[in-house]
Amino acid sequence: MAKANPIRLGIVGLGRAGWGMHCPELKGKERMFRIVAACDVIPERCERMAQTYGCTTYGRIEDLVADADVEMVDIATRSVDHCAHALLALKAGKHVFLEKPMTVSYAEARRVQAAAGRAKGDLYVRHNRRFESAFLHIREIIASGILGEVHEIKLARVGYSRRDDWQTLIEFGGGQLLNWGPHIVDHACRLLESPVKKQWSDLKRVAAVGDAEDHLKIVLTGENGRVVDLEISGGAAVGLPEYVVWGTRGGLICRGNTIELRYLNPRAKLKPRGADPATPGTSFGTPEKLRWVEKTIAVKPKKTYDIWEELYRAVRRGAAFPITLDEAVGNMKVISDAKRSTPFAAKR
Repeated sequence: MAKANPIRLGIVGLGRAGWGMHCPELKGKERMFRIVAACDVIPERCERMAQTYGCTTYGRIEDLVADADVEMVDIATRSVDHCAHALLALKAGKHVFLEKPMTVSYAEARRVQAAAGRAKGDLYVRHNRRFESAFLHIREIIASGILGEVHEIKLARVGYSRRDDWQTLIEFGGGQLLNWGPHIVDHACRLLESPVKKQWSDLKRVAAVGDAEDHLKIVLTGENGRVVDLEISGGAAVGLPEYVVWGTRGGLICRGNTIELRYLNPRAKLKPRGADPATPGTSFGTPEKLRWVEKTIAVKPKKTYDIWEELYRAVRRGAAFPITLDEAVGNMKVISDAKRSTPFAAKR
């Protein structure tokens, strides 16, 4: 067995993301990652990390990025700090794993991307929901061709919550567009399978306090003609399927871990038809009996991924990281375009 060569990780931000998500995900991956340092402005959080991992702790990111033992800086701070913290870590020559959103604006994303191009270390953006089982499985179904040419996709993550934390405040990078948005915009851009030709959006604040949006719709039209319609809401009392896909030969609905499929039997030949300009009878067109395949299947993609394993392969083996910087920056362009000329645009 090859000798373990774990990436020496310094985590910045020990709250809901750093402590609540990243640390649990790293359990069992000690051959790939070793937490050697941690940083937070709250001393109790640092004490908890020191007791749990035996790592060095800091109250300032400037001290953590200066630690020679830290090889990669895992940034899990508030959204509004991502740009400044990524720039500090890149300037210090570290690899950077940057929690979503990459930044709070397209301009900041371009700035970080430019810095990464000059830096000794590499920058990786954590669009971890790119590897959700339902998303992977639906992409496999679309690629199989059984739905024909896909012309429209609907994505939704909705619920109802009178939310009142910092993610309701524009000042700190709050709002659903920078919370769920980076995940679902990333899904939308990948499912579009084409550069964006046209974008329409609408943002509202419905149930949350603060001054940031909690309800939004974005419609993207690709150069290929495909439309992706996405909705994210904390102000929707009635739910929606997470995915709806319509193609020229069928479609699907996905709720949770279940996919409902309806598509034309590939073995059944469709008779040629033409438009009839004559005065119609009592029916709306010529009746036709179509042979449909209808089935319900569990979400189970043929191939799955783990973002931490992909990160390790990229750093230690030089493999291509599945989320490119151009893709991450492109997602921020969609988000910034949606906010432009609205009351929810960043106030700085």
